[in-house]
Parts: sequence; structure tokens; C-alpha cells
Amino acid sequence: MSTEIRPFTLDVPQSDLDYLHDRLDRARWAAQLPGTGWERGITETALRELADYWRTEFDWRAQEAALNTFPQFTTEIDGQHIHFLHVRSERPDARPLLITHGFPSSIAEFMGLIGLLTDPAEGPAFHVIAPSLPGYTLSTPLSAVGWTMARAARAWIELMARLGYDRYGVHGGDVGSGVSGLVAALDPEHVTGIHVVTDPLTAANVATFLPGLADGLDPNDPIDKVILDRMDTFRREGSGYLAIQNSRPQTIGYGLVDSPLLQLAWIAERFEAWTDFPIDRDQLLTTVSLYWFTGSGASAAHTLYEQSHSTEWGAPPSVPQGFAIFGADETVRRVVPAPADAHWTEFERGLHFPAMEAPAHLARDLQVFFGPLR
Repeated sequence: MSTEIRPFTLDVPQSDLDYLHDRLDRARWAAQLPGTGWERGITETALRELADYWRTEFDWRAQEAALNTFPQFTTEIDGQHIHFLHVRSERPDARPLLITHGFPSSIAEFMGLIGLLTDPAEGPAFHVIAPSLPGYTLSTPLSAVGWTMARAARAWIELMARLGYDRYGVHGGDVGSGVSGLVAALDPEHVTGIHVVTDPLTAANVATFLPGLADGLDPNDPIDKVILDRMDTFRREGSGYLAIQNSRPQTIGYGLVDSPLLQLAWIAERFEAWTDFPIDRDQLLTTVSLYWFTGSGASAAHTLYEQSHSTEWGAPPSVPQGFAIFGADETVRRVVPAPADAHWTEFERGLHFPAMEAPAHLARDLQVFFGPLR
């Protein structure tokens, strides 16, 4: 296995862009049933508007150029092609921070956050390392079965060693929080601390499948009842996207790789359900485009299948822990396994993608948490 780190520049062939536009022009549409709305999935009206913008107004080349302003690299770890951003601060006192996106996201989620970390107006600065998860967008193709969060965490540990960082912090959300937690648990001698983001809906959703999180909830307690109701709603109405990927990733993968309309709907529906503040439509479509051009809807689904069939969830980290809760309410503390001395910040607004929804708030919380850690 080569340990070489190679510079990378994103350059999608024009033929791929032309093909995308042709497929969008010739898309077949499922008619919306009268009297139905978002409760059955993304509406035809919303998807038509978004698809039309993707086809006629979205400037991929501008977004590609914006991504290329961040230094990008690739390497091979554990047989897997890994893509990552490595943006070094000019500040001599900057410390390394490894940040990991989740599903259905990409490194484009961090476009508005990175500059706030590498070149802040005040407070600590960071060297930012942001890998694309194995099987996601630019870390494709997926090399083999078995790419669970734990395997990704071990790859990240190797990546940080390969980059020469002896001490570093980790941050993530969604799948990225799980990978970050495992990095901290597996490499405590090098990790200064772990910071994760979550929200009330995500906390309740995760409690439906992560062992132990819902233990002890009392249906007679009004706060616990809210959590249990959210868990029930997620099982009945919100978990379909996860259920099919956890059980039949290959089947849904054919559609995600073949149909730009399905790939767009698959991601846009999650962003609609999981955001509070308006998000930049171009930033959303940059992530959708990265999935489409790399054909990674299928391989990302396979990693969710792998994790759902894994028993390796990791032990609690022994390093300092920080939590930023967006859209906070009193339920989150009931299910998030935070130690008593954890850094804990609650924000009234925002939800699942704070790096896109509220990057200034997230950047400041990362500075406050990691500032005293060495």
C-alpha cells in the first residue's frame, strides 16, 4: 500500500455535465396525488423547482472553483482511496482539527465554516483536515465490504499520523460524530478532545437504534414522553430512507446512480426535514452534484448497511468532550450520553447541519471548547 499523499484538483468532464443536463431535460415525473404533501415525501412542486434550478441556473463550474480554493489531496489507506481537504492556518499557534461530515452530506457542508476556523477575527485558529467519508463523493469507489464507522475511524487515525500531527481535536455531526467518537476512543494519546453537534430530532432518532440511549425513559415523565413520541414518529414516518439503505443498499443504489432526479430528491428531502434556518441552495446542490458525478449514492448506502450490521459502536471516549445542541430543548440531555464535566452549549435555532445553517455559532463554540485543550 502506498502512503503517498497526492494533490488533487476537482475537474468534472464537460461530458458529465452535458449528460446531467440531458437527463434532467428528459426526466419522468411522478404526479402528486391530490391532497397530499411532504408527509409522503418531497413534493412534486418543490422537486420541479429545485431540478429546474439545477438544470438552468446552478453554476457547477463556479462551485467547483470555490471547492478548489481549498487545498485538496488524496491518499490510500487500508486499500481505500481517501480524499480530504487540508487547509492550514497562517497562524503559528493554530492547532489541528479533524472534522467529519455525515449522511447525506459532503465536504461542501464546511465551505462556510473553514475560513472562520483557519483565519478567525479573534480567538484560537485551526488547521482544518476534512476528509470525505469512504464511499462518499470523492472517496470513491468503495474498495470492499466492511467500511463501518470504526474502520473509517482507524483510517482517520492513520491519516493524521501520515500528516504528522501528534495532537489534534476531532469534530463531527451525524455519521461524523460516530466516527469522531471512535477516533477519540481509539487514539486518546493523540486526541485533545472531541466536539460533536446534534439536535433534538436527531437525538431522538439515534435513540431508536443506538443500544442503551433510550434505556430508562419513563412514559409517565412529560419530557421523556416527548422523546418516546419522537422515536415512535421516526419509526413510523421518518425512517424509510434508512430502512431501505440498511437492508437493500444495492437495490436503491441502482436508482441513485442512474437517476439524477432520484439522487436530488433523496438528499433534498433530508435537508428539508433536518434544517431550521434557510440554507444556500447552491451549497446544497454542490453536495447533490458531488454524489451524482461520483455515482456514490450506492456506495454511501452500503456504508449505512455495514454500520447497521456492525456490533462495534465503540467505548465512551476518555478525552474531554464537548456538545453543541442546535434547536435545543430539554429532551437532549436525557438521551445524549454526556459526562457531567462535558462542555455543553445550547443554541435555540438551527438543526442537523449547523456548519451550513449557523457556521459562525459553530466556529465560536469550537474555539471555546478547544481553546484551553492541548
